[in-house]
Amino acid sequence: MPTLLIADDHPLFREALRGAVARVLPDARLHEADSVESLHALVEAHADADLLLLDLNMPGAQGFSALVHLRALQPGLPVVVVSAREEPAVMRRALDHGAVGFIPKSADVATLGQAIAAVLAGDRWAPESAWAAAPADPAEHDAARRLRDLTPQQFRVLQMLGAGLLNKQIAFELGVSEATVKAHVTAILRKLGVGNRTQAVLVAGRLAVDPEGDVPLAIDGNAGG
Repeated sequence: MPTLLIADDHPLFREALRGAVARVLPDARLHEADSVESLHALVEAHADADLLLLDLNMPGAQGFSALVHLRALQPGLPVVVVSAREEPAVMRRALDHGAVGFIPKSADVATLGQAIAAVLAGDRWAPESAWAAAPADPAEHDAARRLRDLTPQQFRVLQMLGAGLLNKQIAFELGVSEATVKAHVTAILRKLGVGNRTQAVLVAGRLAVDPEGDVPLAIDGNAGG
């Protein structure tokens, strides 16, 4: 009786995916998350899960950052990206960053079942066009390597920095003191090997699905809140 985790912020798609999985694996136990924060709690609560079906963009992360960070935290959990972004380059980058599969959201139930069965059997699965696409570039792999060292809380703080939040705003969102946020920021800068907040956001931005179009916010390196 396999345990599958579904992480997607759209309730209607989670419901559709739930139904599709139930048709393919009627005995599967399904658990859901609608944000990166709730996903971390879900993965911790179900450490023995057999598979995670992960949307690329959810509240708390953008692009491949959640995939990269989660693979570092839970290397034994197979992750299949399920996304409406079906460009071969996007699919290939997801595979390069540790996904064992990529299922387009336009896929029918039969294809979904084939993909899930292949992954649960220990194989990888993605449309043929994904394997023919160019791999992720070295700068992107370097950004992923640095991001893996962050703790879940540091990852959350980094995403909030990317959204332009000040220290006091981050402290309010997390329910911690500004001093704690400053300590997290210092640790983030050290682990990413950068000198200020703007550079940290630039590193994370390399893992965006469309890095060329995502211009990081201009953040004052000395902003304290």
